[in-house]
Amino acid sequence: MSDTPERSASQDPQEPTLDEQIAAYQREYRDLDPQVEKVVSALGRLNRRMNVAYGRQLADLGISNAEWEVLKTLVLAGAPYRLGPGELAKRLGLTPAAMTHRIDRMAGEGLVTRDRDENNRVRVIVELTDEGRTKWLEAMRMATDFEEKLLQDLEPEERGALGDALIRLLRRVELTQPDAGGRLSDLD
Repeated sequence: MSDTPERSASQDPQEPTLDEQIAAYQREYRDLDPQVEKVVSALGRLNRRMNVAYGRQLADLGISNAEWEVLKTLVLAGAPYRLGPGELAKRLGLTPAAMTHRIDRMAGEGLVTRDRDENNRVRVIVELTDEGRTKWLEAMRMATDFEEKLLQDLEPEERGALGDALIRLLRRVELTQPDAGGRLSDLD
């Protein structure tokens, strides 16, 4: 008996189960390690499905994933939730032009403001608005609910072990692919 769930009603009928995918890969590439492929394929599918779920939640709030990334970056900067457009672009792996486009759109939606720095009139500062912070908080509430449901079948020790294992994998990728954190092009 396989420990991979059978195809569920919500699964794409064109997408094979993980077991089917691994069997096909092994048929074509005999040196494949099925345990490695199972982990990597499951992570890839989980990431895709989570991105779809998060995208739906953000759409329900009237914001895009691109806007969420800016809101999150401003919150991570800490109060008063301000950064220059160049620093935002760098942190998000975007070109300055793409960042300007994104800021223009978000300022028009009332999520951020863009003002001249009082101490340096040449410098522009992007700041999170109350509306932007409200959207960020609501997105966090929705994500927290989704994530709790996602992990509901894992005991606290299993959650800790999974988190530790994923961090080790992340560190390996960061060590071997140090440039893999940013985007190569804007996704807007």
